[in-house]
Amino acid sequence: MKKMMTAVAMMSALVFTPASAAVMACNADNMGKTLTMADGMPDGPAKMSVEKEMGMANTDMSQGKMRSACAHYMKAQKMLSEADDGLK
Repeated sequence: MKKMMTAVAMMSALVFTPASAAVMACNADNMGKTLTMADGMPDGPAKMSVEKEMGMANTDMSQGKMRSACAHYMKAQKMLSEADDGLK
């Protein structure tokens, strides 16, 4: 019973987290969209960080390291969403 309640609590935390709804799937099309969004950012450290993560994701993806590529992509997505929150 305790394990079931813990699992339900963890799943509800994932479902109701707003950031999880904004993250796009890890594929080449969405990576391109993310780069386009990053291009619209003002020049600065945040934009450079996003572009660096996307570069590492692209390199890993071309080498077949999808797990690592998706990890870098998710970091870039998080940075973009934090930058968007700062502009509002």
